[in-house]
This record gives sequence, structure tokens and C-alpha cells, in this order.
Amino acid sequence: MRLEDKKIIALVDNDFEDLELWYPVHRLREEGAQVDLVGQEAHKTYTGKYGVPAESAYAFTDIKAADYDAILVPGGWAPDKLRRFPEVIAFVQEMDKDEKIIGQICHAGWVLISANILQGKTVTSTPGIKDDMTNAGATWVDTPAVTDGHIVSSRRPPDLPDYMREFIAVLEKK
Repeated sequence: MRLEDKKIIALVDNDFEDLELWYPVHRLREEGAQVDLVGQEAHKTYTGKYGVPAESAYAFTDIKAADYDAILVPGGWAPDKLRRFPEVIAFVQEMDKDEKIIGQICHAGWVLISANILQGKTVTSTPGIKDDMTNAGATWVDTPAVTDGHIVSSRRPPDLPDYMREFIAVLEKK
């Protein structure tokens, strides 16, 4: 398995985009990675936009970004909540500083915007937050998936296969 020595944080809060959380989690676990669901509270069940549950293994305060190789931020409406937690912003900023892999899809760009890490980066997202991304200093492109260094971004659920191919390829090299 290509990723058996990798540990990944998957952030979760209510109203996550169900496919944008679970498709990446399953693909990464298929490749042997340890993927930990992390939310504001440990062992809490969060519900996706379409009703799919996700139970967090850890709370934000239980983990350290230094112990992980990558972080996944799902889309949906959860990113608007997640970016309000100082711990989440600190995880993303620390991972950016250490050039660990940061994956974001759809509205997840809001978290990276709040972490102030997009200046000079080329990214994609749902077109609905294109202006937010460019106002944060990024170059926005309308393509299924974009890798700029250690940041892998994608637009929406139909792009998940492209997103995961890129994310896995970048993570495998680290």
C-alpha cells in the first residue's frame, strides 16, 4: 500500500459535503493511510448536508499538526464554521509553514483564506468563492484539480477522482 506510513487529519463539522469528506477518506484508507476525523469535540457525530454521519475520533485540542503528514478540508457549509476555530487556523498555518500537504475542495478554500496562506498560489474551488480566493491573493483557475506545491485544490464532487489522484501523488512523494 502506497500510503501506509502516512497520517492525515480530516476536519469535520456539521453540514460538510458528504462526498467531499467520505470519498477522500475512503480512498486514502484504501491506500493504507491513517485518516483521523477531527472536530470541535471528540467522539461526536457530525452530520453532512445530505444526512451522512461522521464521528470524530479526536477534538481539535487532542492533536498536534506536527504528528500528521497532511490535512483534508471538505467543502459544504462546514468550512464557514471550521475557520472560526483558532486551532483549525493554527493547524493549516503550521502545515503550510512545514510544507505538509493541504487538501481543499469546493468551499473549503474559506479555511485557507482565513489562515492567510493563499497569496501567490494557484488554486481552484467552487466558482461561488472565486472572488474570495482571488481577493486572498490567489490565482484562481477553472479546472478539476490543481496542485501548487503542497496545496491541492478541487472544485466540486464530480472532480473527486482528479482531486484524489493529485492528492495521493503529492502525498506519496513526501
